[in-house]
Order: sequence, then structure tokens, then C-alpha cells
Amino acid sequence: MAFALPDGLAPEVYPLAWLVGDWRGEGVVGYPGIEEKTFVQDVSFDHDGGPYLRYTSTIRLIVIPDDPAELLDDPLLEAPVATVSEPTDRDAGPVWSTETGFWRIAPVRPPEVPEDQYPVELLLADPAGHLALYLGAVGNGRIELSSDLIASTSTAAADVTAATRLYGLVKGELMWAEDLAAFGHPLQTYASARLNRVGA
Repeated sequence: MAFALPDGLAPEVYPLAWLVGDWRGEGVVGYPGIEEKTFVQDVSFDHDGGPYLRYTSTIRLIVIPDDPAELLDDPLLEAPVATVSEPTDRDAGPVWSTETGFWRIAPVRPPEVPEDQYPVELLLADPAGHLALYLGAVGNGRIELSSDLIASTSTAAADVTAATRLYGLVKGELMWAEDLAAFGHPLQTYASARLNRVGA
């Protein structure tokens, strides 16, 4: 199926057009001191015609019963397989994280950004008390970002000092991975997920 630019999208963000829409899927999070957990993520990229994309993400943990036998009595197992656009009761786990922000294409190409890519700016805020600015590049269905600034309130949930993110469109799926430097640890793997476009 041919890709069509979203109606009313500002030309400034055409390089990010493939992100626009709602995405849903599963991933894993883990870090020193944080036991590895699986999660369901809902992501939305939309626009209002301005030269940016609006972004929201919510990650909810998948709750596994203490007794595996409870899964055998789960009525969802007897129901038809749900599509990615149909949340189930299993998706109603506790919120692990949520964030909102804006994606922009920088008007000036820094010398380190190759000619076949575009400079990207990502501004994020989360209710745990962090504000972050990421800088990077987009091209050929791939986005690489590194934190340029991370500010935290005095009561922020974690002492985050640096982060990187990688996004890629692979066979119609949105895949992403995040490395984090926090709690005094060096930059290392924190979370990743594979998302499908909702309603596709």
C-alpha cells in the first residue's frame, strides 16, 4: 500500500510523516535495580498543521498472575485473537510511565548531519519530574536521538543524567529502544518495544 502524506501536515515535518498515527504494542523494561518487566504501550503522533508533531506515550505493565493456572481460566484465551486496536483486560495494568512532547525538524542542518538525513529536535516532559531535549537525525525510516539537556525537579523520581533513543520503521512496525544513564549507572539498555499501527 502506497504511503500518503497526512492531510494538512506542515511541509516542515514531512520527514517525520511516517510516524503520524496511533501505535500499540508490547515491550520490555529493565535496569540495574529494576526487575525486567513486560509492558503494553500506546503511542500517538498527531498534528494541528503547525511545523511540529505532537506526541504522547503511555506504558502499562502486563500483570502476570502468581498462579499460572489462573491463565487457564482466562476467558480471553477462548475469545478470538484481539487486534492491536482492541485493548483487553490484560492491558489495564499499572502505569509504568507516561510522557508528552513535540517533534520538530530543525530549520538549519548541523554539519554533522548527512545530506540524506534531517536534523530532529524532540522535547519531552513526564509527570515524574523530568524535562528533556533530544537532538538527532531522521532518514530512511530511522531516527537516532541523544539527550542534549535533561532537567529534573528536586523531587523527581530518578536522577537521570543522559539518554539515547533509536526509532525505526521495519516492515510496517515501529520499533524503538532507549538507553539510560540514571541512579549513578553509566548509559545502558533500559527499554524497547515493537509497535503496530492501530487500525492498519
